[in-house]
Amino acid sequence: MIMDRFRIDDRVAVVTGAGRGIGAAAAVALAQAGADVVISARTEEQLAKVAAEVEAAGRRALAVAADLSDPAAAAALAERAAQEFGRLDIVVNNMGGAMPAPFMDTSPRKLENAFQFNVSTAHALTRAAVPHLLEAGGSVVNISSVMGRIAGRGYLAYGSAKAALAHYTRLAAFDLAPRVRVNAIAVGSIATSALDIVMTSDDLRTEMESKTPLGRVGDPEDIAAAVLYLASPAAAYVTGAILRVDGGIETPNLDLRLEDL
Repeated sequence: MIMDRFRIDDRVAVVTGAGRGIGAAAAVALAQAGADVVISARTEEQLAKVAAEVEAAGRRALAVAADLSDPAAAAALAERAAQEFGRLDIVVNNMGGAMPAPFMDTSPRKLENAFQFNVSTAHALTRAAVPHLLEAGGSVVNISSVMGRIAGRGYLAYGSAKAALAHYTRLAAFDLAPRVRVNAIAVGSIATSALDIVMTSDDLRTEMESKTPLGRVGDPEDIAAAVLYLASPAAAYVTGAILRVDGGIETPNLDLRLEDL
């Protein structure tokens, strides 16, 4: 049965940035498809809620509160997963982000921070996970962004870092083939806390929806479904791919209204 290929029964996944939004939705989706899940973020209270949802799906959860901007803390999650559950099959590098800013307000340090937060931490966890993933024939899913592909004012640090993560995905897929698959999702505008200002403003939300071909802002579950696909045997012949889940946009769907220099 084709639906059986989306099952990941008794596999073990690590999901970063899993306290809310895309990470939380991905962790719950993986659990509903049969995986035990290590979830990590800064806030224990948020992790406890997600862990309860994982357990409600009949799977085990390990919540690790940590500052994952430190690559060493991210790398440590691989060994925690192996110690707790005896294996590691799936890594979802969801942690990332960077605040929009005008070009002249984007210092070299801010650019470096964006690369560390979005790329270096993903590499640290993936590298630490590889010995376990090789045993399992595992899968890595990186959460990139549409802003790594299209251009818009104010997104220099974020877009550059997410573009780097996308190409990191292609390169890592070659390095780790054939035993480990590495793919990414180019995420569009998703209704998470990062868009709270937009979602509570009728004008901004209408602007964003009107500039999106599918006419709506995405849900975290839209990305979670893509994570499950790439992590599961359904995508067994897919590696080095950047899967667009962005509502079809080809230009930014929110104007930050930054003035000319």
